[in-house]
Amino acid sequence: MADHTQGGASGWNRNDKLRRRGNSAVRWYLAPVLVGVIVFCLLYFIPLPYYIYKPGSAENVRPMIEIKQGGQPESGSFMLTTVGVSDSNLIGYLYAKWSDIHELRPKEEVHRKGETDREYNKRQEYNMTTSQSNAIQAAYKKAGVPYRIENTGVIVLQVLQNMPAYKILQAGDLIEDVDGHKAAAASELTAYLQSKAPGEEVRITFRRGTETRTETLKLAELPADEGTQDGKPRSGLGVTIGTQQEVKPEDEAKQVTVKAGNIGGPSAGLMFSLEIYNQLVEEDITKGYQIAGTGEIDSDGNVGVIGGIQFKVVAAHRQGADIFFAPEDLLPGPGEAFKPILNATIAQEQAEKLKTGMKIVPVKTMDDALEYLKSLPPKAEASGKTAYSEPMRKGA
Repeated sequence: MADHTQGGASGWNRNDKLRRRGNSAVRWYLAPVLVGVIVFCLLYFIPLPYYIYKPGSAENVRPMIEIKQGGQPESGSFMLTTVGVSDSNLIGYLYAKWSDIHELRPKEEVHRKGETDREYNKRQEYNMTTSQSNAIQAAYKKAGVPYRIENTGVIVLQVLQNMPAYKILQAGDLIEDVDGHKAAAASELTAYLQSKAPGEEVRITFRRGTETRTETLKLAELPADEGTQDGKPRSGLGVTIGTQQEVKPEDEAKQVTVKAGNIGGPSAGLMFSLEIYNQLVEEDITKGYQIAGTGEIDSDGNVGVIGGIQFKVVAAHRQGADIFFAPEDLLPGPGEAFKPILNATIAQEQAEKLKTGMKIVPVKTMDDALEYLKSLPPKAEASGKTAYSEPMRKGA
């Protein structure tokens, strides 16, 4: 009996050792897997406070423009150019650090003070609609089309923390009226609110998506950097707002509608204006060329500088553009002191790096672009096949 008991204990010990060895083996195999999972999560799922900028796309503007009457066939095309912008993780950060066509920018340098990602995106959408309005006006003026401007509402772009509108309004809300007064323009709404004293209440009706809401809010004194002018305090809700507009021609057949999808920012203005003008006039000003470009535009056709032009040149080159319109460099004049903003210079440098045959054309106004196109022969009549023929782009 004693021998049997000892043998049982010995067998139990052997089994226990085997189980422990098995558990150790499992742990040995699992440890690298767990470490790998943790490293994967750190690399791909932990966001960093940077945006990654890279070449975007060069897109034909024609399908984005609708005019009730107009729009003869085009032998060439106008293309807007975009910058690709994405959030960064560690992998993206490291890749961008070593890439010559990617750029990292801290979000705090891109955003306005206190601006969230959502508010930044809404501001970019608003900038796009404003650029479309300016482009339509510039094209109408050049084509001699009489028009009028209709204010259609006030949009919320940013809400300051610890102010009356915080957690009540949000970016993208459309303010319809205040105390029964229609909110047609941002300037009118601001003037009305500032006519009241901090502590007074106002009744705000606004639309969010398909839902209409009404809230009563107590006005507050705006922060010094937001609400003072000549040392005088101002009352308000603590929101940044913008005016939504529609451009209405006297001839309804020339009504322009722009559908640019999810493209944001103001820099497509010049290319929109050229495409709209081309659909309003009888001749085809493209003359068979693939014409890309960028630049903000105001209602008088003045072209303003933009950011990220080096990425847009790459996008246009990849799409086979013949011509690229770039805003002229913004340089300080006599008595002015600011850092120059280089557009045409950077565009030309990037084109030389790419060894592209694409022609970089600096412009200061819409007229500059039109005069350049007017000076070109039709593409089929240019020397060889084209002034900017395919062989010139080889090796890029």
